Order: sequence, then C-alpha cells, then structure tokens
Amino acid sequence: MKKKRIVIALGHEALGRTLPQQREAAARTAKAVADFIRSDYQVVITHSNGPQVGMIHTALNEFTRLHPEYTHTPTAVSSAMSQGYIGYDLQSAIRTELMGRGIYKTVSTILTQVVVDPYDEAFYHPTKVIGMLMNKEEAEEEEKKGNHVTEVEGGYRRIVASPKPMDIVEIDAVRALLDADQVVIACGGGGIPVLAQGNRLQGASAVIEKDLAAGKLAEFLDADMLVILTGVDKVCLHYGTEDEEKLDTLTVAEAKKYLAEGEFGAGTMAPKIEAAIDFIGESAIRCALVTKLNHADGDIEGGMGTLIKK
Repeated sequence: MKKKRIVIALGHEALGRTLPQQREAAARTAKAVADFIRSDYQVVITHSNGPQVGMIHTALNEFTRLHPEYTHTPTAVSSAMSQGYIGYDLQSAIRTELMGRGIYKTVSTILTQVVVDPYDEAFYHPTKVIGMLMNKEEAEEEEKKGNHVTEVEGGYRRIVASPKPMDIVEIDAVRALLDADQVVIACGGGGIPVLAQGNRLQGASAVIEKDLAAGKLAEFLDADMLVILTGVDKVCLHYGTEDEEKLDTLTVAEAKKYLAEGEFGAGTMAPKIEAAIDFIGESAIRCALVTKLNHADGDIEGGMGTLIKK
C-alpha cells in the first residue's frame, strides 16, 4: 500500500531566532516530525528563515563594509547559506530522534532553487524588509546601487520583492529521495529565488513567501496533506479582537471568502490560507492543517488546529 505523503512547513516559532534557540527548537520539532514518520507518512520538511537570513545578510554586509576588498553578498547567496545551516540542525535533530525510536532513515537537506517570474508584479512593489539598519547616507548609497530602501524606526533598511513561486528546480531530487522512503528538507525559506535565463539560473534579489513555496512543493509532490506549523493553535476570524472566533474546520470556499474580506493578515495568516487554497485546488482528497507546535514536548497542540479541505 502506498504511504501517505505529507509536507510540513515550519514557521519561526518552530525554529527560534538565535543559534542556541534554533538547536533547542530543532530538537522539539524533531519529535513532531518523528511522530508523523512513526505513523508511516513520507515526510518533507520546509521552513522559514527570516531571522536567520537577516542575521547572515547583516553580518556579511558589515564584513564587506569593514573589508571593502571583498565583494557584496547577493540576497540569493544569503538564502542558500541559511538553507544549509538550518538544514544541518534539523537533519541532525531528526536523525537523533528517529534513531532513539529505533527508526533508521537518512535525513537530507537539498539546497533548493525556486524559479520566479521576472515580470511578477511584486518586483515593482517590494515589501520584504531585510538586512541591517542603515543611516541616511548608507541608504542613499544602496539606492545608487539600484536597491530599494524604506524608512524604519531608527533609520533605514533594504526592502526586496516577494514574488510567487513558479517552479522548483530540484523537485526530481526531492521526489527520488521520497520514493526511496527517506526524509527530505527542501525549499527552506521559500527557496533560493532564481530567474531562468536560457540554460542559466540567475539569483534574484527577492524573498519568496515560504508558505506559498510549501504549498507549491506539496502540489508538485502530489502530497496528501500540507501541515503549516505557526504561532497560533487555530485560524481565527476577527483575530485579536473581543469577537475573535477560533475555527476547527474551514472549507476552501469559506477560506476564499474570508481571504477576500481581509480577515487574514497580510504576511502572517494570509499566505498560509493562500497556500492551502492553491494546494487543495479541486481535490476532494487533499487537505491542509494550520496549527501550533507545543514548545514543552514537541507535540502538535490545539485540538489539531484548523483543518482546511474541499
């Protein structure tokens, strides 16, 4: 009998923000991942990288400022670095947890490139804040390089586009490892954004929304379920108000309606709902779960969150 296939998207709540926090969070996350594997799922993991890629970008920019003989590090390279070191902690923690349960599987991280459309409207309206805090002179220098900046509290920071994922370059490698019943970590941080230029892939100055990349990954792998781990136990209507209503279930039609009505915050819950809608499509079999990871023992909590299906 064919095993069910699941894609688990980890938010920053499941990863922490510093190196020690990340190692501790990876160990907790490994317990939830191992539970699915013990239940005989084939598992692919993807993850956020906001704090981590910001740290890398800031550190490398500061390094080049102190040592002008070194070249500037592109956003895509910072994204690749974050995939590597987050993947390292995750695969180590998951391997340890699995072996402790007598389960012997290889856990592999794939540096994953995700193709975006150069004509995506997002490139004309960048919104993702990245990198270090700059003063006015430094911000003006960034603009002279063709980069976009925005004023924030205490100074200025770079902003980049957040285009939609179109294709996953290494999808065949992910599929091959899954078919071999191995555990895969892929599309970290939404993937390394690239533009297809003939036979060449060019890194893009962008950050892909990781939930949308997770949905695309689940779609391409023909997964049965997309699990999005976040900071809240359920999807809510009227979030943060006296009328807040937690939802146990949500149909695709209802999700589309509430999304159009602006019920879900842009950059927070909205991308998760969009990913679920796109992944499920017209399927009566696929479903998505939005829930929270219990920080004490790594279990999924909150009455198994909000289940979204056709």
